[in-house]
Amino acid sequence: MSGPPIASTCMSDALEIVPYDAEWPLRFEAERERIAVALGPLALRIEHNGSTSVPGLAAKPVIDIQISVAVLHPVDAYALGLTALGYIHVPHADDACCPFFHRPRRWPHTHHVHVVRAGGTEERRTLAFRDYLRAHKSIAQKYEALKRRLASQCNAEEFASRQAYADAKGEFIEDVIARALAAGYPRELRSSA
Repeated sequence: MSGPPIASTCMSDALEIVPYDAEWPLRFEAERERIAVALGPLALRIEHNGSTSVPGLAAKPVIDIQISVAVLHPVDAYALGLTALGYIHVPHADDACCPFFHRPRRWPHTHHVHVVRAGGTEERRTLAFRDYLRAHKSIAQKYEALKRRLASQCNAEEFASRQAYADAKGEFIEDVIARALAAGYPRELRSSA
């Protein structure tokens, strides 16, 4: 997992990883309510995911939210409601499996939304990763160390640098997801899948 450096120089605008904040779950709940009202029955499930959803884990102070819907396309079915809440859709090749939105328009973002198909592979993978980190503190600590190392090489102001940061975590994340799925995570979906 060494890979090439994210940036070639030390940056004053390095991506900030901050200590866990007990307010993060409360911020998620407040946003979950806004999304639930805006999307109504389109949102079959609204979950807090990402590092801010793992108690004790340092993270970028961005609340990640996963919304599960019955049908991903057309994106406008739920994009209109999210846009009304101030979210910006970022068109990407991943729209086929996980359309991405953020707010506010410019960095730093406060919230990221990932839309997935209910009962689909992406929904399971994301929740398995979250639940595994919640249950395995030593793995969460290794993830935190990796994030801190990579963040110090990332220019937070540049989208490409933030994307490189996310991509550089990929091998670690895929390894944890494989272990989590093999161990029966996520626990909540196992009985309904």
